[in-house]
Amino acid sequence: MEKIARNMLIGGLILGLFAAGGTALVAVTQLATAERIAENQRQALLDSLNALLPPGSYDNAISEDTLQLHVPELRADGAPLTVYRARKAGQPVAAILTTVAPDGYSGDIQLLVGINSDGTLAGVRVVAHKETPGLGDAIEAERNAWILGFAGRSLLDPVEGKWGVKRDGGVFDQFTGATITPRAVVAAVKRTLLYFRDQRDALFVPAAQEAKHE
Repeated sequence: MEKIARNMLIGGLILGLFAAGGTALVAVTQLATAERIAENQRQALLDSLNALLPPGSYDNAISEDTLQLHVPELRADGAPLTVYRARKAGQPVAAILTTVAPDGYSGDIQLLVGINSDGTLAGVRVVAHKETPGLGDAIEAERNAWILGFAGRSLLDPVEGKWGVKRDGGVFDQFTGATITPRAVVAAVKRTLLYFRDQRDALFVPAAQEAKHE
């Protein structure tokens, strides 16, 4: 009996060591994977930001010079609005805002809206959406040049009353069989421009001054 008990104890210890080793291996793998995923996400973000603002146009760490704001008119999903601020020699260059169009055909359309310090659009890109493949997904830069047409536009080009799709009396094209999607994007970009116009100075307050007011 003593031999059986001893063998069972040894077997239990071996199983315990295997379990502990397996748990440690899983933990190490998860840590390494999490770091890799975080780095991939950081690089994807930089690629998206640089698609709107060429790296040479600013000299600060744009992915770190940010604001987190509660702006329901731009983020109806309740998430904070992130503002990435580009500067050169300390002077404002542009801001990129994580706007959401809540009224897409299939729900939220997440956007990056880049606005130069003079109020003109640096560009717009779609980050995520659930629009219909082959119709609504024409808002993606990889599929259609439509989204590229925002670059250089402003609240003066076109005038505010013309910020809409052509079916609604505006100047922006709609897609054949898919008007709701471009209508939602145009409206969201216009709201973002209006917000930037009204809040420009506050958005570019230097980080050192922000810290004093916290």
